[in-house]
Amino acid sequence: MTRAGTARSQMPDTIKPGGVESENHPWRIRLVEHPKRFESSFFKAAKRTAHRILDQMDDADLPYGPRPVEPDHWEMHHGGSLWVMTRGGWRMYRARVGIEWSMQFCAEPSRVDRLRQDAAELVAGFPETLPALAELGYEEAEELLRTPIEDADGVEAWTDSLFNACVPMSHGNHQGILPKVPGEHHYPWPVKGADFFRYDDFQLWVTLPDGTHGAVTPVDRRGSGDGHVRLVLASEGSQAADTLAEAQEQGLMAVLPPNSSPALQAFAGQIEPGQRSASGPLSAHRAPGDGHGSGGG
Repeated sequence: MTRAGTARSQMPDTIKPGGVESENHPWRIRLVEHPKRFESSFFKAAKRTAHRILDQMDDADLPYGPRPVEPDHWEMHHGGSLWVMTRGGWRMYRARVGIEWSMQFCAEPSRVDRLRQDAAELVAGFPETLPALAELGYEEAEELLRTPIEDADGVEAWTDSLFNACVPMSHGNHQGILPKVPGEHHYPWPVKGADFFRYDDFQLWVTLPDGTHGAVTPVDRRGSGDGHVRLVLASEGSQAADTLAEAQEQGLMAVLPPNSSPALQAFAGQIEPGQRSASGPLSAHRAPGDGHGSGGG
């Protein structure tokens, strides 16, 4: 045994805190194929039930966007899908957190069991839920809700259950990437979620001056005449990212002026064509139906 004060670290110099990475062993990210993905029996049953629920719902009651043209084009997101039967029909609430399929392998059973308990309490408030699920063929619902989760098998069953794995979304809203459609897998939910409640004539996602994409919000209520926008998301490594991080660190807002390109993009549906500032009254020439989904100009 070496004497106190003379013990040597077993860590190679190249990976000691503060050490320098060897040029002979650079960090690399490898792109490898997924192991062949299979649908568990739990997920097959949950997905089948979710499709039957969706078939019974009116379009206006769907949680995230319009119904796809082909019913089998729904993508089921493992996002914490708490389905209940209310007096007005089926409704879906989001769990405190959802467990992505790959995340189950780091999930601590007792913490997942807390999610089960939350779901059981919610379903208990809607007593028609379990009979309605049984009628649809999902008879395992009651057992899932009352069985404590104590091991990896229980985590797997919950992860692929109707109460976690069946948030119905289009491909774009699920996995899309800008400049087409921002999907929940790639953009933080506090920002992406606004896509489902913003005004139709406010553009949440904009192109920033360096060509990267970001998200902005108005700084005041609709009709205020204020065309400033607040930057709420910027791509890591972009010119705007450091500014946004500094603003957040200091508890400040990163605000772009009304004549900036992002502001003009954001309010393009609310201002007159060719207008050089996003500030001012709402345009009288907005297309019919605009204004149902944010704006401040």
